Amino acid sequence: MRNFLRAAGLTLLLSACSHQPLEQPVPVLPQAWKSIEGASLASAAGEQWWSLFGDPVLDRLVDEALQHNHDVEAAAARVLEAEAALGVTDSNRYPALTANGEGYRRKLSEATDVPLFDGMPRYENNLRLTLDASYEVDVWGKYRRASDAARAQLLATQFAGDTVRLTLTAEVAQQYFNLLAADAQVAALSDVLKSREESVALLRARLENGLSSEYDVRQAEGEEYSVRSQLVSARKAQEDLEAVLAILLGRSPRDVMEGKVGRGSIQPVQTLWVPDGLPSDLLLRRPDIREAEQKLLAEDANIDVARAEFFPSISLTAYFGASSATLGNLFTGPANIFEFALGLSQPIFNANRLNYALKGAEARRSQALAGYKKAVANAFGDVRGVLNAQAAGRDKLEAESARVAVMAEALRLANLRYLGGVSSRLGVLDAERQLLQTQLARIDAENAQRAAVVSLFKSLGGGWKQTNASEVRAE
Repeated sequence: MRNFLRAAGLTLLLSACSHQPLEQPVPVLPQAWKSIEGASLASAAGEQWWSLFGDPVLDRLVDEALQHNHDVEAAAARVLEAEAALGVTDSNRYPALTANGEGYRRKLSEATDVPLFDGMPRYENNLRLTLDASYEVDVWGKYRRASDAARAQLLATQFAGDTVRLTLTAEVAQQYFNLLAADAQVAALSDVLKSREESVALLRARLENGLSSEYDVRQAEGEEYSVRSQLVSARKAQEDLEAVLAILLGRSPRDVMEGKVGRGSIQPVQTLWVPDGLPSDLLLRRPDIREAEQKLLAEDANIDVARAEFFPSISLTAYFGASSATLGNLFTGPANIFEFALGLSQPIFNANRLNYALKGAEARRSQALAGYKKAVANAFGDVRGVLNAQAAGRDKLEAESARVAVMAEALRLANLRYLGGVSSRLGVLDAERQLLQTQLARIDAENAQRAAVVSLFKSLGGGWKQTNASEVRAE
């Protein structure tokens, strides 16, 4: 027994050296990304980045979505499932105690080849009550590393939930902006339709007095119907967006069908909100990157679990209890029983099952590593694309705003030329058409600029406090 204990101590010493951590990937990152002239710090928005738009209605909608969205609820349930899985895995590291009881009464046969001994009763009674204990010594760290893997999976699940919440807030903000843009388009088309109706009525009156031609009236009527068609499409988009938002907010089916979403007033975003000069490792805080990192750590641990299967397993079992033929003697001293046992198991032949299991674990680790590298590369690609989209969005909005002013002046001049008899009504209609399309394009450009701001915070993993940004810069 003493020699066995010495051997066990040597085994424990060797197990401390058996785990060799795999080399973790170190992505090659740019020191910082270039800022754009005239940009403001994204950290000015804080962790609740959507508050930079200064719309209390949007703030309430985001809060409602975070509380009631079904995807968020499912993500929270997945975290609870991962916590339970960690608990189950951790339980393997501790002894198991089981209370067992049994009792039987049997009658022996006198007609068998083995006769009963003299005085041996044909009826036997037995009652047994024991407390059984079992424990496998975690010599090679198999169960410890399994717990590490389960804990990493739990963290990965939590980060996946953060990704769901980040995506949700960005989607709510974007769909809300889309709804406001649809409202603006409906308002613009309604104003133009009212003007077209008045113009058609005026031309009909002039036609009755011989001051206008039927050709002018029909042209004006065609333009009126064109605006009506556009207005129908805009109102349909309005209704569709309200339904989309109601679903994102986790509202009831009745509210999805009949409910309305409140509107607020968005403050204009005149400058780009970019992380001016912040080091690029700030981007590694994105929840999808951290999820991929934890999945990689989990696969590292699973490789150690697969390796540990090659080594002997040592198990300890014991029971203590009582056994008696009668219930009255079951709890007396002579009825006491116990047993202690030591078991050793070493795999010898299993048709390479353990080798294949190890190769599978290593392959899964390679997949997780590739997923981590891809997540990092995609993150920087997202930021680069969003920064470019913000610069383009600002320039396009400035151009469309200038074009609206130019086309409004062109319409004024076209009306003067028509009233002065210099040009026909066709020039006025063409100018009105171009002004309307320019106004709608400006609304789209303004919405695209807001979308670029939303996409920036989504690509950065959300907002952050100014102090945190300073700390990252100092490092």
